[in-house]
Amino acid sequence: MSFSRTSFSIVCDGITFAWPDGTKVLDGLDVAFGTGRTGLIGVNGSGKSTLLRIIAGELRPQAGTVSVAGEVGYLPQNLPLGAARTVSDLLGISETRRALHAIERGEVSEENFAAVGDDWDVEERARAELDRLGLSHLGLDRTVGTLSGGETIMVGLAARFLRAPDVLLLDEPTNNLDLDARNRLYAAVDSWPGVMVIVSHDRELLDRVDQIADLADGEVRVYGGGFTAYEEVLAAEREAAERMVRTAEADVRRQARELAEARIKLDRRVRYGKKMFDNKREPKIIMQERKRQAQVAAGKHRNMHMEKLAEARERLTEAEQAVRDDAEIRINLPETEVPAGRTVLTLTGLRPADAAGPEAPGRPLDAEAETEAEGKAEAEGKALEELVVRGPERIALLGPNGSGKTTLLRVIAGELPPETPHGAVAVGGAQVGVPGVRYLPQRLDLLDDELSVLDNVRRYAPAASPNAIRARLARFLFRGARAEQPAGTLSGGERFRAVLAALLCAEPPPRLLLLDEPTNNLDLASVRQLAQALAAYRGALIVASHDLPFLDQIGITRTLRVDRARGLVEM
Repeated sequence: MSFSRTSFSIVCDGITFAWPDGTKVLDGLDVAFGTGRTGLIGVNGSGKSTLLRIIAGELRPQAGTVSVAGEVGYLPQNLPLGAARTVSDLLGISETRRALHAIERGEVSEENFAAVGDDWDVEERARAELDRLGLSHLGLDRTVGTLSGGETIMVGLAARFLRAPDVLLLDEPTNNLDLDARNRLYAAVDSWPGVMVIVSHDRELLDRVDQIADLADGEVRVYGGGFTAYEEVLAAEREAAERMVRTAEADVRRQARELAEARIKLDRRVRYGKKMFDNKREPKIIMQERKRQAQVAAGKHRNMHMEKLAEARERLTEAEQAVRDDAEIRINLPETEVPAGRTVLTLTGLRPADAAGPEAPGRPLDAEAETEAEGKAEAEGKALEELVVRGPERIALLGPNGSGKTTLLRVIAGELPPETPHGAVAVGGAQVGVPGVRYLPQRLDLLDDELSVLDNVRRYAPAASPNAIRARLARFLFRGARAEQPAGTLSGGERFRAVLAALLCAEPPPRLLLLDEPTNNLDLASVRQLAQALAAYRGALIVASHDLPFLDQIGITRTLRVDRARGLVEM
């Protein structure tokens, strides 16, 4: 396939790439990206990140060519960091700043002027870019080791915006970002004037692009509009494909019925001919000729119907292949059910000592300021001194990065002691650590890489038979030999499903499930599968997440926010 060079800013022609161990990722891929913002989607392992690295020049394909119009800026999922490096280093302006400061000290050498070039306002532009992304509190000389993961990503993004490349490639840019940082990134994406290709599973971000490029089965299909428009087109395609399947199935049944009816008619003719031959009502030579003709006609008739049946089955196969194989988790977990009103969790001692009121220590408020502070606190929600979870509640845990969401989940799970002197945790009226609580951390490190998927799940349900575990795993799309795969060989999406299977199939069944940023690093298919699994879960659920569309999908019934100053706040 060839693309017009004048129509596209990025052209990939016949790209083939395999890792050194022979694992092929891309095979003869043709794709082109034009002006505007493109959301590149696909299941984990389909080659999205690899394609970005090839376009950025970090990887060289074994075959094919890449052509890019202008300078490329690339933000990978994992920035190369060093604890001693500074914000200035990440922004790529340290050399220019050193030369600039040297000139200001009177060191007016040609080398310094050459290093500065036209960037005399580099520091002002850098601070303006940091401010736009909510990083005004960061000094240019601050070290990377003191930054949070979200701050590091946003500084990396600021560096790319500062360079203003013609083409910008972003790989999962919203991972590890809290809601405020995500909103700032969305605004920056909206205002981007050039070519942008974004690999992401963030639905809200993908709804802001101009087109969706779906990488599946080694090919890219492009759909105009954002992710919602893409889903609508996909739903229409699937409906049409399913109609084709139903039509093809009906055709197969009709052809099979006609073949059976033809065989019955032929059998009748054979019996009639035999009867006539036995009764010798006609000369033998005539009867033998008729028998031969009947056999020939019967063979042709049978072959014709068999060919029609084979063609109908072939059309059915083609129609079934046209329906996207978006495998779905289908499970039923009645044993996880918690009756409405039953106490699942009691958490006390939540409110920080310095959050007893709106007045800051050592700084009295006047009446007007106190009223304003109380009104703001009331608008932001009620600070809790005790958290009680009853029945199958579904609670969203919100808050900025570093506010303590993960710490709170680990306290509830019994991995950490309560931080407050008088804090206490009770689960279902018992102490922390009862088997009814299961915790899924951000890192999917619950599996033993040396064990198979089957044996990993058996660790959580030791009393269950292998056949029972296999039946459960089949519902999580691990069927047959796939259940025997070592955990260390699983893709990201497969590993997530295996961890989910281990948690939800555990014995005794979990009545309280704790999830920490579960959609981070998941492709859209895996996010959908997670939502399906949680739809079958009937216990209490607490989810720390910045993914608002996902929270809507799983039917959140209550929202809490972790506030550094006020503790746990009910929204």
